[in-house]
Amino acid sequence: MLIAAIILFIIAGFFGSFILFAILKNKPTPGPVVFVHGIVAVFALFALIAYAVGHMSVLLIVSIVLLATAALGGFTLLTIDMSKKPIPKLVAILHPFLAAIGFIVLLVYLYYQFAA
Repeated sequence: MLIAAIILFIIAGFFGSFILFAILKNKPTPGPVVFVHGIVAVFALFALIAYAVGHMSVLLIVSIVLLATAALGGFTLLTIDMSKKPIPKLVAILHPFLAAIGFIVLLVYLYYQFAA
């Protein structure tokens, strides 16, 4: 379950990069890419939470909190985008930055869990 979550987060990040570049270039966000990014990220977060139920760890909790906060930011960005308002670039940059920090914490957990 943990490896599936990591793979899904990587896929979500890949799709998210297309969205971020569109926002930074003042272009419209690609609708299908936004949809796939969001769905894959939600499944990744649910898979991580399901894994964490049986493997409580401070690093896992921190990772989940950071990734869930990034997900709330992503939902906010989606709401702004759907209302056809311009997406604030700072928020568009903070969303993946927060998600990346959460993902790095998850990788640190994976390292300490299986390398020790």
